[in-house]
Amino acid sequence: MKFIHLSDLHIGKRVNEISMIEEQEYILNQILGIIDNENPDAVIIAGDVYDKSVPTTEAVELLDSFLYRLSKRETEVFIISGNHDSSERLAFGSRLIDQSGIHISPVYRGEIAPFTVKGVNIYLLPFIKPAHVRPYFESEKINTYNDALKVAVDAMKIDTAQRNILVTHQFVTGSSRTESEDVSVGGTDNIDAEVFADFDYVALGHIHRPQNCGSEKIRYCGTPLKYSFSEAKDEKSVTVGELADDKTLTVRIVPLTPKHDMVELKGLYNELTAKSFYDGTTYREDYVRITLTDEDDIPDAVGKLRTIYHNLMRLDYDNQRTRAGGELLPEAQVETKSPLELFADFYRVQNGQDLTEEQQKYLQNMIESVWEG
Repeated sequence: MKFIHLSDLHIGKRVNEISMIEEQEYILNQILGIIDNENPDAVIIAGDVYDKSVPTTEAVELLDSFLYRLSKRETEVFIISGNHDSSERLAFGSRLIDQSGIHISPVYRGEIAPFTVKGVNIYLLPFIKPAHVRPYFESEKINTYNDALKVAVDAMKIDTAQRNILVTHQFVTGSSRTESEDVSVGGTDNIDAEVFADFDYVALGHIHRPQNCGSEKIRYCGTPLKYSFSEAKDEKSVTVGELADDKTLTVRIVPLTPKHDMVELKGLYNELTAKSFYDGTTYREDYVRITLTDEDDIPDAVGKLRTIYHNLMRLDYDNQRTRAGGELLPEAQVETKSPLELFADFYRVQNGQDLTEEQQKYLQNMIESVWEG
């Protein structure tokens, strides 16, 4: 059985207040071309289909168009909700469209019936928290995300003599994050890869950088587009897998080429505005972050730079003043810190001292309670 693994489309996303909808339409068309070339038996979309739980009209229209075109191809499509989606909204009308080959996971209710494609069982497990699982397994001790996933997977009663694929949207311990993902409190959302031991392939969503988790059997395919400058050097792709009758798994990637790339440039203003530097390059239309190393601020630097770099998203300075002032540099971005770490930084700035151990425990318990709810 041949499948294509996608995730984290984040349709409707804005990056630095710039809409990505045109870029997303372009890359989804490219993905349709890959599907035509590969002719898979199944297409998997492992969550975060939308960027918001209440998506914009244009986001809904783009997904509607994409799914309609998918339904015209001879392939089964399997979709789960991620932490950015509303599982109820995403699954609306799912029983009606099942007959068109588009299968969307319902809200988790404690039981998951697999779909079968060419002898392979495909289980759809949407993004879940401990609070989603406890009501259906009151006799089980479910305190962590790992507890919740283990109970949910055990309830599937996997027959390991058969071929089984799990589609889910969680953070597997040790995975490499980027700035465009949500960060939980103190790693409370961590899932051990051992939970997935009975599956022949686990199609993961949630992490935006393509990577295997211990083996190619457990894999994040990553986002089809770059959604933060921490991904500027990443190569985006589609994961293509084949699961043979004897359970032999082969996985390969097909590269994706965006309409506009995302790049970081650093240097003196005069260097970056020299025609010899930018003329004839794609930087002029790419999404660009520029870090100027001039010691003095350049008047109206953003306006001047945008006459050359039309999609300039962000301008920073890296010089003696910014370093002395303690301004954040690329390797210490706010987006990579947990809420507890951010509060601890704020407390330190305001009070000139660190949180006590007792304060940290109190805050962590409080934030975990809010996060889980």
